[in-house]
Amino acid sequence: MATAAGSRCLLLLLLLLLLGVLGAPALGDPGPLEDVVIDRYYIPKICLREAQMGDFIRYHYNGTFKDGKKFDSSYDRGATVAGVVGVGRLITGMDRGLQGMCVNERRHLIVPPHLGYGSIGVAGLIPPDATLYFDVVMLDIWNKNDKLQITTLSKPERCNRTVENSDFVRYHYNGTLLDGTPFDSSYSKGSTYDTYVGTGWLIKGMDQGLLGMCAGEKRSIIIPPFLAYGEKGYGTVIPPQASLVFSVLLVDFHNPKDGVFLEHLEVPESCRRRAVTGDFVRYHYNGTLMDGTLFDSSYSRNQTYNTYIGKGYIIPGMDQGLQGVCMGEHRRVVIPPHLAYGENGAGDKIPGSAVLIFDVHVIDFHNPEDPVEIETVFRPEGCNVTTRNRDFVRYHYNCSLLDGTRLFSSHDYEKPQEVTLGANKVIEGLNSGLLDMCAGERRVLIVPPHLGHGESGARGVPGSAVLRFEVELISMEEGVPEGYLFIWHGEPPASLYEQMDLNKDGGIPADEVSGCRRKRGHRGPHLGQQHLKGTAAPGHLGACRAVQEEHPSQSTAAVCGQSPRGQPLLHSLPVLVTGFGLPALPSAGCTEPSSISSLSPLQFSTFIKTQVAEGKGRLMPSSDPEKVIADMFQNQDRNQDGKITPDELKLKSDEDQEKIHEEL
Repeated sequence: MATAAGSRCLLLLLLLLLLGVLGAPALGDPGPLEDVVIDRYYIPKICLREAQMGDFIRYHYNGTFKDGKKFDSSYDRGATVAGVVGVGRLITGMDRGLQGMCVNERRHLIVPPHLGYGSIGVAGLIPPDATLYFDVVMLDIWNKNDKLQITTLSKPERCNRTVENSDFVRYHYNGTLLDGTPFDSSYSKGSTYDTYVGTGWLIKGMDQGLLGMCAGEKRSIIIPPFLAYGEKGYGTVIPPQASLVFSVLLVDFHNPKDGVFLEHLEVPESCRRRAVTGDFVRYHYNGTLMDGTLFDSSYSRNQTYNTYIGKGYIIPGMDQGLQGVCMGEHRRVVIPPHLAYGENGAGDKIPGSAVLIFDVHVIDFHNPEDPVEIETVFRPEGCNVTTRNRDFVRYHYNCSLLDGTRLFSSHDYEKPQEVTLGANKVIEGLNSGLLDMCAGERRVLIVPPHLGHGESGARGVPGSAVLRFEVELISMEEGVPEGYLFIWHGEPPASLYEQMDLNKDGGIPADEVSGCRRKRGHRGPHLGQQHLKGTAAPGHLGACRAVQEEHPSQSTAAVCGQSPRGQPLLHSLPVLVTGFGLPALPSAGCTEPSSISSLSPLQFSTFIKTQVAEGKGRLMPSSDPEKVIADMFQNQDRNQDGKITPDELKLKSDEDQEKIHEEL
């Protein structure tokens, strides 16, 4: 039985082999294919759309037979294949095999003969009844009904304005085909692409895709071929019928009709004055492009920018943008390029056709015609006596810039500030602000730089700075007329020289008197005041008559004894009246001095102090009366030998007469 079973298996095997030789289908051979075999061997993670019947597609392929022999390749021709899928323009197998593909998807297709070139084939290329093998990659898909596809990638929080037709735009871009193949980039050129929108200078899709963008916005714009370069493509980088993808960053934009745009960031509650053409403005600023790139800053230099406005010293947009600012205001000034640096830009930081944004902080401004601005904060009741030039005043002050920066204060010292008004000891604006004040009065002074420290400034004071002073007048002493260190309240003594030489000893050597000798040409402790030699200084023992000659409009009573303000000319000088209980000297007309040899500084000083103590004369007020007397002595000591001779001692009135005689 075992032998019979083995015989049957052997006969069956021989039968199967015979059928195979005769051409009968073998087990496992499916026979002729009925449809396309599709192997999706690469599917991209993102598939925005799939090819459907009626879509226009672009693809690359390699075509081979079963044995791997190539019969055709788009790669070898260097051009993609483009056409409409599913409408019979391709062999049926390819039409079916391409449908449903995504861009960048790769497929293996096996096309049976009846879905390829059938029993006829292609002469010299594809034999009859050939099964075809295709390796396909999809590159592009679009439809005639497609629209622009815009995706906003990022957008700034603030967007005051968006792109409109006829605007001039500056943008960066990366341009790729739909499969990601790059064809152009502004970044590689190192400059933005600059053009008008909606005027035909761009492909239609980009004209439309830029509309509505904000400066600083990023977009992805997918443009179908009929809104791009269409059937012709562009050069060798953009094939015909190619969809384009642009990744766009809008740097800035403007319209040729634009003016300056102002944004008031912070305006002080009190704004009594606004800047106008001709004003000189000091301001800090940060200058940026519309994408936020900083191109300049005054803060980095730690120095304000100082200029006149409306005079053409700065770009037109800033000239306009600073009009009407308040002191202390923060303002944003947006300037289109035609009011800035135009198509050429400036240096390597401001590109051509760039919109500029300035964030400005106005520190102060003034006009060259401005006077001192005076605000009286407090004025005592019964204020009858006020300060005049030549008065000696004591005052407290705080000095600051208009932005509140503190500069100086008399409160930092033990004593108030002391000065003789009208003697060029303080800046002109402060001197003016201290005039016509009562003791106890408080004022706020705004001093423009031309009445302050000018364009150069001073130690701790910036150039061209407007200064703010808070001043309080503590006390005042009436001064003497300009050019005088001492004046008589009546007629000087008849024998002036003999009256001074009290002990009739011919003089005391100057080096025996501590602090009395002065070096030749010494100008005193206050720079710029002529107390010594020169036209304004010699002979300051001015008589009443001399005062009348210099001030013909004043009455004798006013100059010699009574102040026009109704107060005695002599102020209390308690330091000078102790220890000199000397008898009063007779008052009569001046006579020629006697022939006594000379006067010492001590004799001279004692005499002057006596006249002051007895109310017969008055020294120029000063914090250092001894210095004033010493200056008087030196002015009379013509040869600087430490003594005054009769020939050297002269009243100012006599000296003035001699000058007139010499001129005649």
